[in-house]
Amino acid sequence: MELPGFGKTHDVTNQVPPLADYNFFESDAALTAAVEREGAAWHRDALRRHGAALSAPEVLALAEVANRHTPELFTFSPRGERIDALEFHPSWHSLLALLRREGLHALPFSDPQKGAMVARCAGYFLHAQLESGSLCPLTMTFASIPVLQREPALFETLRDKLYTREHDPRDMPLAQKKSMMTGMGMTEKQGGSDVRSNQTRAFAQPGGAGRGAAYRLVGHKWFFSAPQCDAHLVLARTGDHAGLSCFYVPRFVPDGSKNGVQVQRLKDKLGNRSNASSEVEFVDAYGVMIGDEGRGVPTIIEMANYTRLDCVIGSAALMRAALVQAVHHARHRSAFGKHLVDQPLMRNVLADLALESEAATVLFMRLARAFEDTGNTPEERAWRRIVTPAAKFWVCKRALEFTGEAMEVWGGNGYVEEGPMARFYREAPVNSIWEGSGNVMCLDVLRAMEREPDAAQALLAAWRATAQQHGHSALGTALERLVATLGAAPELREASARRIVQQIVLVAQATLLVQHAPAAIADAFIATRLADGCGDSGRVYGTLPAQVDHAAIIERAFPV
Repeated sequence: MELPGFGKTHDVTNQVPPLADYNFFESDAALTAAVEREGAAWHRDALRRHGAALSAPEVLALAEVANRHTPELFTFSPRGERIDALEFHPSWHSLLALLRREGLHALPFSDPQKGAMVARCAGYFLHAQLESGSLCPLTMTFASIPVLQREPALFETLRDKLYTREHDPRDMPLAQKKSMMTGMGMTEKQGGSDVRSNQTRAFAQPGGAGRGAAYRLVGHKWFFSAPQCDAHLVLARTGDHAGLSCFYVPRFVPDGSKNGVQVQRLKDKLGNRSNASSEVEFVDAYGVMIGDEGRGVPTIIEMANYTRLDCVIGSAALMRAALVQAVHHARHRSAFGKHLVDQPLMRNVLADLALESEAATVLFMRLARAFEDTGNTPEERAWRRIVTPAAKFWVCKRALEFTGEAMEVWGGNGYVEEGPMARFYREAPVNSIWEGSGNVMCLDVLRAMEREPDAAQALLAAWRATAQQHGHSALGTALERLVATLGAAPELREASARRIVQQIVLVAQATLLVQHAPAAIADAFIATRLADGCGDSGRVYGTLPAQVDHAAIIERAFPV
């Protein structure tokens, strides 16, 4: 006889249902407003469709599966031929097909029109909330296009395969493929961010030397992301005193044979598991010089500027994804007699996270507009050249703490790999490291301000005018503190570079919120980020004033 109440130990209660079937785009008030404001309203319907598709359960599952089935390297064929082939789970290729379908690999170049960069950045932001690893080869492909366009003869042979919206997963000579992906490889064992210490050598082949000529490369790359790409742009030396030059190195040489780019191993890295990062050796590898000899760093820096913008967007997207998951969890999970979202301290934390997320969103969308500005005014140059590396430093840094705080909202459920929070948290550090660490970014900001003082002054003047127009004394005071810090002696400025850059980004975000967000949002941000002492590094999330309408901020961020 079965006794009542015995044998039943696994009732599932107070667990949160999976978050699915919501529109990534339409649920984001800050993003939808920025798309209209920054000139991409014509792309709204496509973003709405894309935003709905990304939250379908079967699409959400692609991200989980792609990160569970890691790429596998096959160095040799069964016959002993060197092939350096990578095998990916089909979900990986499905994710890349989604990205290409939306034109996120080339939109401003393949379909140039006003607002195209803004449209592309908004779409990239949506996909980055789904899965980060698939963005790596896409963002490198995107950033390579303006560099390759400078070599008309080569670009003519690549344009259609770069621009097409069809993903071709096949590993074969480019002439036989419908589309291509392009990567980049700069980092070597001894150098890290100091690429000028690179030792890879390039030797001209019979028939000429210099721009557009064929070379053979010998050397190594310590980090070679997405080695399955159809080509990579790399830096190498052509002589002891010639400096670094940029080379287009295809996966297969013109006669169809495998190029001498040998994958030594795949990196066992932190972060996403869907993409492959590798270490390679160039063994007499074929390459074509891009740009002038000895001008490799200036040639490829344009590519780095675009990828830095994508780092900002990717980190902002991690914030947004973690925020909506945290809010959804808090609305369904009960503790101590009521839902988490109804508890004052939890509301404070969620509202504070929402402010941070909206500030990151308005910032990257403003940068997107600056990247497509054709007038090249001093202020727009400042947004591109000064604020971009500053945003790359600050937003990417904030993503680490942000995703950790959002994970804590989930408690123990956030700490296990079955849910998305652990994946977001593991991914958060990469954008601070890739394309220049925090110190590199901050020093780059100082150099840019010194080299383009007219741009820096135009930017500060515009911010000062906004503060005066809207009557925000705290914003004006913070701006004057920034100006005073910039006036310090050069050696003091370098030692204070992180504080300076932090101030630049906070003032930039506050100015944008004052102009474009509800007054309550801007006021709360300024009161907690720019008032005396609030910008110090010791601040934690969940310290908004008690009188702030936390519930309204949460509702704006992610409506029920």
